[in-house]
Amino acid sequence: MTTGVILRILACIALFATGALVNGWRMSSQVAKCEAEQSQGTATRAEAARTDETQTAIKESKHAQDTIYNADRLAAFYTGIADVQRRELAYAERVQRGAASRAATYNAQAQADAAARSDLADKAAALDRQLAEGLGVVASLGGDLRRRDAEVAALCDQVNIERRLSGDDSDQACSQK
Repeated sequence: MTTGVILRILACIALFATGALVNGWRMSSQVAKCEAEQSQGTATRAEAARTDETQTAIKESKHAQDTIYNADRLAAFYTGIADVQRRELAYAERVQRGAASRAATYNAQAQADAAARSDLADKAAALDRQLAEGLGVVASLGGDLRRRDAEVAALCDQVNIERRLSGDDSDQACSQK
């Protein structure tokens, strides 16, 4: 081999080595650039994750506050319901206790009313008997009165007949009907 060929081979090798070196630098630059982009992406994602975690923490805190507030309101509402329920149950108990007393009063009134009705019925029956007896007395007295009137009229007529027999027509004992 000749020196020229060797030099050319060496020049080619040097060129190749220089090209490889330049390509290596380029590759290193591209790798560094990719790593920088990847680091930047990781940093961006990390920042986004931190922001998301912060927002989530804020939301969870707000949620906890709202839940406590709502639970307190519900407890207050339940307390109000319990108070109303206690008052209504106490009222119902008073009404129920009074119901027995009122029932006794109603029964006493009913018994008094029944006694009064019975008394009224007895009085009405007595009045009815008295009416019937009175009607009998009236009928009897009416018959006695008519008999007396008939007897009086007959006696008057007899007196007049007797006076006519004696010839005295001017003095009548009873006036003529």
